[in-house]
Amino acid sequence: MRSKDREIREVLVGGLAVLGLVAMLGLSYGGGKDAAKTQAGEYALKAIFNRVDGLLEGDEVHLGGIRVGTVDRLSLDANFRAVATLRIRSSVKLPRDTSAAVHTDGLFGSKFVVLEPGGEEENFKPGATIDFTQDAVIVGELLDLIIAEGRANRKN
Repeated sequence: MRSKDREIREVLVGGLAVLGLVAMLGLSYGGGKDAAKTQAGEYALKAIFNRVDGLLEGDEVHLGGIRVGTVDRLSLDANFRAVATLRIRSSVKLPRDTSAAVHTDGLFGSKFVVLEPGGEEENFKPGATIDFTQDAVIVGELLDLIIAEGRANRKN
């Protein structure tokens, strides 16, 4: 009998652990969508990239390591390039030569947009397009490049 009670207890503990994990994942992924909602005190900018692999609506936009907005919408333009509509806090005034890049949090973490302000005196107006962009780095392609470079150096 003791063996059967022990098995039941182990199954219950395992089931509760799995339910807890599912609840944590649901909360962490479900909470991000609310961030994409438009709020007062924000303005929209667009950034056009060749690829934004892994970037999602609701992901953060950073400036100097501080969150200043969110990715509101992702779409394709007529030339099949990725258009990211960014919602930026209205208190953040960006020069017209600001650049945008898609970065990864760690090696395999989530993606976010990083803004680098330029030095131009005129600021973006709402709805403007950021001209200077850097696409997402694909980890698999980067690893393939490193391996190919290592093999080439090995032959020399």
